[in-house]
Amino acid sequence: MDKKEASVIIPDGNVMLPGILEIPPGAVGIVIFAHGSGSSRFSPRNTYVAQVLRKHGLGTLLMDLMTPQEDRDYDRRFDIALLTRRLLAATKWIKEQENTRGFSIGYFGASTGAAAAVEAAAALGDEIGAVVSRGGRPDMALPYLDRVKSPTLLIVGGHDYTVVELNEKAYEKITAVKELKIVPRAGHLFEERGALESVAELASAWFEKYLVEK
Repeated sequence: MDKKEASVIIPDGNVMLPGILEIPPGAVGIVIFAHGSGSSRFSPRNTYVAQVLRKHGLGTLLMDLMTPQEDRDYDRRFDIALLTRRLLAATKWIKEQENTRGFSIGYFGASTGAAAAVEAAAALGDEIGAVVSRGGRPDMALPYLDRVKSPTLLIVGGHDYTVVELNEKAYEKITAVKELKIVPRAGHLFEERGALESVAELASAWFEKYLVEK
């Protein structure tokens, strides 16, 4: 095999969350994915981005942030505190595993998962090397944005007009190293031709710079 791949279980108290951990040879950094509401570790968009990140030498952890029972409760999907706690549990787990404990850690958040990534990064400070948001809602974590020390990249589709405005407001609050990238002609889900590829390359370059090269 050219990579180490494993189905894993991440504990949060009595809750056990399934995940997919993949580590390419020579990796020194890992990106934990925080998906949006109603999604899972099988998100095709996050799966694609993760594949590209691994080609750039980064490990990836795709995981469910909620149990099936929790996900059936629509309001729970927007429980940013819960999503943040699960992301923090995954980060703790990564730090405890023999094959990943020395890795630099980054977060990739999509939709509401971006708010959880912001809150978790704010809580952990220098322990998180970089944050990337794809079509995210960092504005849902507005009180935490100025506490984030991690270099933060916000990626938004040019035709996702409302989310562009919300990201611009969030961007103003970030005091860490930051960039806001607009993917031209892309909508919220980046389904247009070449849009998701642009997201993956932007994210890869950001994580390479702040996780691998630091």
